[in-house]
Amino acid sequence: MTTLKIESPAFDDGKEIPRKYGYKLSNVNPPFIIEGVPDGTRSLALIMDDPDAVAPAGKVWDHWVIWNIPPETDRMMEDGVPPGSIEGKNDYGQIGYGGPNPPDKKHTYIFELYALDTVLDLKKGATKEQLKKAMKGHVLDKAVLKGTYTP
Repeated sequence: MTTLKIESPAFDDGKEIPRKYGYKLSNVNPPFIIEGVPDGTRSLALIMDDPDAVAPAGKVWDHWVIWNIPPETDRMMEDGVPPGSIEGKNDYGQIGYGGPNPPDKKHTYIFELYALDTVLDLKKGATKEQLKKAMKGHVLDKAVLKGTYTP
């Protein structure tokens, strides 16, 4: 049974992400509340991507990858990452958060939070693919939050 949960005080699941979190505006990550981290969790990882980008960009667009979030983390602040966390490269070619920026229509953005039974040995700037490969066999639980954004 899934106990892990991620939500944001900035937007409800499946609803519009506020404009200020967009890439062309403030480009700061929204705040999150994390609950139900399972026993045995040694770190958390978060992936934000846009599967609706396949048509205009030719691929799922990676907006944020972050790992080694301490398991006792119950909040992630706006425009902030918990101490000890490591951020990877997004598809804007930058390290860290890259906000929504749909080129054509409303897109749905997916935030996936993973509880892991290990601390990952990945260097800053790793990609989503490298993160997923490193997490393989270590996922204890997963939670999903979705938000939409319109150009």
